[in-house]
Amino acid sequence: MIKRFRSLPIRSRLALLVAAAVAFAVAAVSVTCWFIVEGKLYGELNADLTSQKSAVPYAAVQNAITNCGENPKADTNSLRGRSEPYAQLVRGDGTICAFDGFRTVKVTSGDADVAKDPDTDVDVFRNGSDTDGNAVRVLTTPLIVTGVPGPDPGRRVLYSDAAFVVAVPLKSTEKTLNDLALILLLVSGIGVIGAGAAGLAVARAGLRPVDKLTDAVEHVARTEDLTIRIPVEEDSEDEIARLSRSFNSMTTSLANSREVQQQLIADAGHELRTPLTSLRTNIELLARSEETGRAIPPADRKALLSSVTAQMTELAALIGDLQTLSRSDAGQSGDRVQVVALQDTVDAALRRARLRGPELTISADLQPWFVRTEPSALERAIVNILDNAVKFSPEGGTIEVALADGVLTVRDHGPGIPADELPYVFDRFWRSPSARALPGSGLGLSIVARTVQQSGGEISLTRAEGGGTLAAIRLPGAPTPPPALD
Repeated sequence: MIKRFRSLPIRSRLALLVAAAVAFAVAAVSVTCWFIVEGKLYGELNADLTSQKSAVPYAAVQNAITNCGENPKADTNSLRGRSEPYAQLVRGDGTICAFDGFRTVKVTSGDADVAKDPDTDVDVFRNGSDTDGNAVRVLTTPLIVTGVPGPDPGRRVLYSDAAFVVAVPLKSTEKTLNDLALILLLVSGIGVIGAGAAGLAVARAGLRPVDKLTDAVEHVARTEDLTIRIPVEEDSEDEIARLSRSFNSMTTSLANSREVQQQLIADAGHELRTPLTSLRTNIELLARSEETGRAIPPADRKALLSSVTAQMTELAALIGDLQTLSRSDAGQSGDRVQVVALQDTVDAALRRARLRGPELTISADLQPWFVRTEPSALERAIVNILDNAVKFSPEGGTIEVALADGVLTVRDHGPGIPADELPYVFDRFWRSPSARALPGSGLGLSIVARTVQQSGGEISLTRAEGGGTLAAIRLPGAPTPPPALD
């Protein structure tokens, strides 16, 4: 049953849940109402029976008891005057003693118990039936007798071994309760049906934005069109609005990611085409020389092989940069992020930079600074910055490196970057026209920028006073390690 319920559409489940909740509430109210009305009606009947309880004349009692079961013609005027009157006596053995002109009801063992052990405080109410089978409300009470012979004719005497029984018909009361039950049942049915219809309408209205979102998702899955957007009211802050905004943000991010990927593929294809074309040309020359038997002069052959080697090295470096950039696009891996001593990472990068530019003077002033990042990615980024400084520094030049308060600066004394080219230095595959003859893929600074941003920092390149370029990397951290590293 539960499995079948879960297989229903959400709007159907909501309608059923609303209908069930209303049905439960209506049923609880209806049952409560019915019992309250029943209690009120029976309370009125009990009050009516209590008002009919009075002292019975001694002569009438004696006449009834003397002729028990024979329906005597006794004087019972004091008990007359009611429609369908019920009055009788019951003995301790259950014998009925009828009054003249009154109808009788069937007795129970409880009635006989009152007769056997009379107590002036005992009044027993019950539902029963008369001798004709009609439903009645019965009161059995101890028998109080007046007019008993003796010195005080007005005294009231508790009569033993007999109880007084009066009753009223239940026909009108039962009809009222039956009519009330029918009305409550009809009202409950109408309420449940109305609640189901209202629940379905509310579910449709509430899920309409979800339907739009579903249509949009299906459209994206079918057409791969990431430009679709779901309209959202600016002031709306409900769950549907948040979901719609999240979907719009997701499609925007996916569209941007696709655009970046397409641009990366196009740029990578363009950059790969040059070394591949040169490789193919050189290899074809070498192959044609072998096929035709025309030997290439040793100097030219050596130059061709050197060119092939250089192009292979450039191609391998380009592929490595692309792999690094793709890992940067995927973000830092949570299990690789560590607390890193930035001064140690810079010092390791400086050792590599000094090997690549032994003729240069590289000075360093490093103060402690600890950051959370991926160690290998950060070291590669700093190495790229230092490589650029080494590449563009004049022979015998100086490179100044400083780390203070979380800011790493690298200043060279090379030609510097023209002001009109500074906005593009971090773009993928962008290379200054003056640097196209130098080795490189145009991805180094892009990798550096992405690594720094993923570490929560900032990077900038500016023209230094007096010539050269100043690179500044700002990373959030602290001058002392966290307690876990102590």
